[in-house]
Amino acid sequence: MRIAMIGTRGVPARYGGFETAVEEIGARLADAGHDVRVYCRGAVEKIPAYKGMTLVHLPAVRHKIMETLSHTALSVGHVLLHRTDVALVFNAANAPLLPFLKLARIPVATHVDGLEWKRAKWNGAGQRYYLAVEKLSVRWSKQIIADAVAIQDYYRETYAAGSVMIPYGAPVQERCDDDLLKAEGYEPGGYHLVVARFEPENHVDLIVEGYSRSAARLPLVVVGSAPYAEEYVRKIDDLAAKDERVKLVGAVWNQDLLDALYAGCATYLHGHSVGGTNPSLLRAMGAGAPTIAYDVVFNREVLAESGVFFGGPDDLATVIEQAEDDPAACRHRGDLARGRARVHYTWDDVAARYEKLCQDLRG
Repeated sequence: MRIAMIGTRGVPARYGGFETAVEEIGARLADAGHDVRVYCRGAVEKIPAYKGMTLVHLPAVRHKIMETLSHTALSVGHVLLHRTDVALVFNAANAPLLPFLKLARIPVATHVDGLEWKRAKWNGAGQRYYLAVEKLSVRWSKQIIADAVAIQDYYRETYAAGSVMIPYGAPVQERCDDDLLKAEGYEPGGYHLVVARFEPENHVDLIVEGYSRSAARLPLVVVGSAPYAEEYVRKIDDLAAKDERVKLVGAVWNQDLLDALYAGCATYLHGHSVGGTNPSLLRAMGAGAPTIAYDVVFNREVLAESGVFFGGPDDLATVIEQAEDDPAACRHRGDLARGRARVHYTWDDVAARYEKLCQDLRG
């Protein structure tokens, strides 16, 4: 089949969950003999192909509202001129462009992501837009892709819409690269870890505040940044400045180091609240990181019995102290998380389900 993957920053994956999914799924579909075309934006090096996938580089308007839609508009135009059998569109925000693919009789599956309208960065107009595109995605897609059962439930209850549930995959690490950690100034097992974009619904501020209320002996390492959230970033900076145990290290682009940070942490603190199956959470689970997560249905669905949960700063302070007091229990939960990732969240299985979806779309 000819398969187009539209709506992300593209590959190589250097940004977020969608990009990682496109790389992992697209490479496997290409290995299976399919002609996979990925639409990319913002790449420094505009390479023509990657891991068997053909890459098409197109520009975008640099604006938090228009960036995705402007790039997808050009991508859809390219697809109309260069036919494909199936289109996989990532992000419900791209729904206004789906009628063009439908008129061209190109079957579309839309990965709707999480409940984007709940994100604090969108004002009233932005929230109304994301609620509207949810409906349009249901109307104009041949199939909806949900990455969590809770997202499936939402679309069924809200729009009476069926969907196919395909989660993300988790890379599994059996060991930690202790030498790399030590070379970068980290002690294996000697820090708590946060990895997140600095956005209110990821609760980085709550995590820093809760940690600061604790009597934790180990430092808190915070990996992340945000392109469009200056005020929220300042809030986190101010909180961190009051506690010398908090280390803000910015974005970490070295993936080997990031893997080692996950695998070597005493606990991974996960504050994401509005997505479905979160890739950072899966990466932590695959690395065997003992995870303390914000208490929402998505995180409970993914972690199950391997997780510990918090709802506010005081809750978090308590569970951090408990984790330091009982490292053996933490290691046990980390092992449970890795085992769960190995069984339920493998990229080979995810890619096989996407292949089956594409076959069903083509008919």
